Amino acid sequence: MNSKVTSEGSKLDALKWLVVVAIVAAGVVGNSILAGESLLYRVLALVALALVAGFIAFRTAKGQAFYRLFREAKNEIRKVVWPTRQETLQTTAVVVVAVLIVGLLLWGLDSLLGWLVSGVIG
Repeated sequence: MNSKVTSEGSKLDALKWLVVVAIVAAGVVGNSILAGESLLYRVLALVALALVAGFIAFRTAKGQAFYRLFREAKNEIRKVVWPTRQETLQTTAVVVVAVLIVGLLLWGLDSLLGWLVSGVIG
């Protein structure tokens, strides 16, 4: 009985994804056909179609899994200990100094090799 429910859900999910693809395709084709219309109207129509397609997509099993993943990721972000402003500025300063030092070393090496090659070539 459980496999029957799963197979029926997957059949409906396939149909839902087909409808989502059809809506997106209609938006793309409609946008190109109505290229002469106002940009505002085309953008509003595309946003409306995207909302409808998103609503349908979130009603599928994969859509629900994505929403669950998004919710869990949001909860994990809340647990992160973010650096203070001072730590961020100090780390940025270290990175900038390191980049300048490496840049100067590479410039010096490039100049030296260029001078050696021009001496050999003549």
